[in-house]
Amino acid sequence: MKLLKHISLVGIAVGVLSSFTIAETNVYICKGKYSKKYHYNKSCRGLSNCSTDIYKVSLEEARDLQRTLCGWED
Repeated sequence: MKLLKHISLVGIAVGVLSSFTIAETNVYICKGKYSKKYHYNKSCRGLSNCSTDIYKVSLEEARDLQRTLCGWED
């Protein structure tokens, strides 16, 4: 029974930590009309054609904006 409680607590801790990590990760996006990607690196070549400023946002916010990871970084 102790092992089962330990496994449950570890599972909860991992879930909390992974949620915290995603929310705290910052990424870069272009806010151009046709922009659809997010980037971990501000100097990613996928941002080289950005027609607006490059913005630092949370990964969660980028995903809320329906952005997906840049193909140069996956």
